[in-house]
Amino acid sequence: MSVHILALVGSLRAGSHNRQLAEAAVKLAPEGAEVELFEGLAEIPFYNEDIDVEGDVPAAAARLREAAARTDAFLLFSPEYNGTIPAVLKNAIDWLSRPYGASGFSGKPTVVVGTAYGQFGGVWAQDEARKAVGIAGGTVLEDVKLSVPGSVVRFAEIHPVDDAEVAGQLTEVIGRLFGHVSAPSAA
Repeated sequence: MSVHILALVGSLRAGSHNRQLAEAAVKLAPEGAEVELFEGLAEIPFYNEDIDVEGDVPAAAARLREAAARTDAFLLFSPEYNGTIPAVLKNAIDWLSRPYGASGFSGKPTVVVGTAYGQFGGVWAQDEARKAVGIAGGTVLEDVKLSVPGSVVRFAEIHPVDDAEVAGQLTEVIGRLFGHVSAPSAA
């Protein structure tokens, strides 16, 4: 069984440490799992019910929904902007939460991780993302967390995949998400 995990990164900056963390996740995925880094969150317009019209959904939002429909689980990477979730990640969650009753997150395991400059690694933003995904119908794995503090210093000269501690923690996170998807359901 192959498990497909869709990664959404809440930072648009090319050199983003959260993007680097997501790139590391792609490389560290266990056998039988594929982590796909979704490209294109910047092109998705802010959610507006007036433009979310069946048959005429903006192309970028439609691509996100199509990717979500093909995935078994979600892995969200969130920095912290002014103590909360970045708008681009919240916007993706909003688009995937619609149409009402048909959320792209519905019943799919979701883990939120990330890194930030501050001493707590973005935990407030990650908590907000977990809350939003849970309300949107996702199965948030509340006990699977990774918040890496001091990103600007920690990753100044090293990519997260080459940081043994972070790579080990990220491997464990992906493994737990993978295990949640691939485990046979209890009868």
